[in-house]
Amino acid sequence: MAKSNPLLINALRETADRLNTGVKYEWGHMGRCNCGHLVQTITKMTDIQIVESVDNELNEWTEHAQEYCDTTNSKAQSLFDQLREIGFDYEDVIKLEYLSDKKVLRRLDSENPLYLRNNNVDDVILYMDTMAEILEEELT
Repeated sequence: MAKSNPLLINALRETADRLNTGVKYEWGHMGRCNCGHLVQTITKMTDIQIVESVDNELNEWTEHAQEYCDTTNSKAQSLFDQLREIGFDYEDVIKLEYLSDKKVLRRLDSENPLYLRNNNVDDVILYMDTMAEILEEELT
């Protein structure tokens, strides 16, 4: 799971709140998907700026995350570096895209068994809020 960090906790909550207001969400668009929205919050870039910043180098966050290493020197590298600076590494990117972090899922299952759909904005909001809650508990 991501490293507990106040900046990450705030970014997750801010992203979930923004998604809850009805902003554009599109799982197949790297600037408007689960990770794309978190990157928007962290970098203050728009969805279009995110896509342009990598010259359409990647179609999905998970593609790059699976090949990620500290020396790739890809255009997407700076975005991954900014995520890592607040405690969110490449494995967390994959888990966020697919809503698959076992710690988050266990927490949700204990309250209300459900199946999370990685391309459903309501499930993404629930997942991000739950992850922020877990990370905040780890701080105390």
